Amino acid sequence: MTDLLTPPGYMARITDREVSAALSASPAVVVEGPRACGKTWTGRRHSRSEVPFDDVFEHRLAARIAPRELLDGPVPRLLDEWQLAPGVWDAMRRVCDDRGRKGQFILTGSATPPDDTTRHTGTGRIIRVRMRPMSLYESGESSGRISLAGLLASDRVSSPASRHTLREIVELTCRGGWPGLLGDSPEAAQRQLRANLEEISRTDISRVDGTARDPAGVRRLLASLARNVSTQATFKTLGTDLGGGDTLHPQTVKSYLDALARLFVAEELPAWRPHLRSRSELRRAPKRYFTDPSLAVAALRTNPDRLMGELSYFGLLFESLVLRDLSVYARAGGWEMSHYRDGSGLEVDVILTSLDYSRWAAAEVKLGGDEPVEQAMRSLRRLRDRVDLARMGEPSKLMVITASGYGFEDTDGIAVVPITALGP
Repeated sequence: MTDLLTPPGYMARITDREVSAALSASPAVVVEGPRACGKTWTGRRHSRSEVPFDDVFEHRLAARIAPRELLDGPVPRLLDEWQLAPGVWDAMRRVCDDRGRKGQFILTGSATPPDDTTRHTGTGRIIRVRMRPMSLYESGESSGRISLAGLLASDRVSSPASRHTLREIVELTCRGGWPGLLGDSPEAAQRQLRANLEEISRTDISRVDGTARDPAGVRRLLASLARNVSTQATFKTLGTDLGGGDTLHPQTVKSYLDALARLFVAEELPAWRPHLRSRSELRRAPKRYFTDPSLAVAALRTNPDRLMGELSYFGLLFESLVLRDLSVYARAGGWEMSHYRDGSGLEVDVILTSLDYSRWAAAEVKLGGDEPVEQAMRSLRRLRDRVDLARMGEPSKLMVITASGYGFEDTDGIAVVPITALGP
């Protein structure tokens, strides 16, 4: 089509392919993700007309009174931030049934509405696409010379030394993968992100499900989550790590985290449960992350200079950065993600599993350095020895993802991959 609403200067997203495929298979596509991750621009990239609900009151009013009238126009028709006008959902669903055609609507949303809003979906009527902030490959800060899909297909690894310094990786982590902030300094980006978290704390977290929540408590919990990012912190731990002697009951923490997950601010990485040769007890607790590590930086009100002096903590943020990028690349290739920890203390940061569970791979995340990388390789070998390969199969790839250095494979076939060389 030549009359799409593609914004000037649009930077292609890996999600574009998934949205195109979904439009060809379903009458409606819901693109969900955190605010400012680029959903509207991507929606316009695939649309011929649009109805914005976030800044046009008349559209929200019409959605309550005569929602079907909003749905007439060239298709695909974009319904932007549709959760602000939930009455449009059922009208859209009925129009899809009446027309009986694919590719009619794209709905974008920065929050998952209460379940009863979308309880009537219908098999084959709607496909959901999860969108995340930009990966380093999408923002042009990874060469993509090493393909995750190629790695998982047993390609050998080779890339020149990363051109990024550790300081630059810290600054990229502080800026985040937000399309509107790509040209900003880390300091300018952090000012905007702190303002975003303030808005989430004051209004969004209560509006998402109609439950009033204390903004100060939300801010303290966000800081607690940031201090415990990339860990298996329990609700109790998060609730007692607020500072100033304040605490939150574990059930309150759970409620807040559920709301933050609906806003695509916080998320969990579930535990992997493979068949093992040994009798090691598997730990089932999830790891906790922000959808982008820059939000953890904003919640703690820290900066690149301080992070350069606290590299042990920055290692956790770097793991979160890698998780963000891997989530984008893995989804594009049809892989799911989890983590591994057992009762003996063996931990592996990321497990990738094919959707049919027939293949698996594992990755450790390290900032770099000979000894940390060697330690990560030992952990990966221990995991391979512990998994029942007769039932699970040989790993498609074992890898160590680093902040810098060369991309290569050791004699045991374990790949070392700089994040700035990794792509889909």
